[in-house]
Amino acid sequence: MEALDSDLLRTFVAVAEAGSVTDGAARIYRSQSATSLQIKRLETILGRPVFARHGRGVVLSDTGRTLLPVAKDVTARLDAVLRDISQDAVRGKLRLGIPDDHGRTKLAEIIAAFTRHHPEVELDVTCALSTNFPEALAKGALDLAIYEVERPSRYEEVLYEDPTCWVASARRSFPADESLPVALFDHACWWRDAAVTSLNARGKPYRTVYSSQSVAGVIAAVEAGVAVGLLGRSSLHAGLVVVNDTLGFESTPSSKLVMASSEQKETEPQAAMKGAIRAAFLVKA
Repeated sequence: MEALDSDLLRTFVAVAEAGSVTDGAARIYRSQSATSLQIKRLETILGRPVFARHGRGVVLSDTGRTLLPVAKDVTARLDAVLRDISQDAVRGKLRLGIPDDHGRTKLAEIIAAFTRHHPEVELDVTCALSTNFPEALAKGALDLAIYEVERPSRYEEVLYEDPTCWVASARRSFPADESLPVALFDHACWWRDAAVTSLNARGKPYRTVYSSQSVAGVIAAVEAGVAVGLLGRSSLHAGLVVVNDTLGFESTPSSKLVMASSEQKETEPQAAMKGAIRAAFLVKA
């Protein structure tokens, strides 16, 4: 009779808590395919399914509901023992800045996993508009930060690149020869600068009809058919269409999600968090 592997149990717990294989994979820094294979391996050992499909996610089967409390207890005990006997436990404080829109969900999952693996680290997380994060790092108000730039410096490590494009509601068309209603970010940031530069290069009249501090706000205006907006391709869904060609826009720059740290000597919590973030963004969702 085959034995249950703790790694399989840990994967099972992650998927069960996340409600989907994709989100569970992000929590344990694995690819979706590797996570699916582990779940299949677990089901083969048990001889029964632990999940059932539910929309885009999964729900526990009867077997899964029986297994979940045991799996949580086993993995928690193993983690506790490791912390107790390990001489390399990471300790200290880390002040981390993460953006309140781009990548927020993924970063929140990384932080949750980091906290479970490094409970001795005191985390102080700032989730806000990231425009001021570089200045906060320079002043020593943050130890590590994630934010977006168009052109990263040599001190900024690129985690993810997202091409931008002009987007409109699929239910609304805008004549190319009329004054174009536009939704812009209302803070001085490269997104607003890139949008204005692109609009000026187009050489046709436009008017700002909606301003927002967040990507969600710009998307809401575009979805409602109020305006067009410059967004990352990762924000596209079935209700939105790219209008660069139809409205005469030239190509626009890509957004780079970067990670940077303060100029002070790197601490153990900084190094550990950087490693966790790098590993998570290397996962192919």
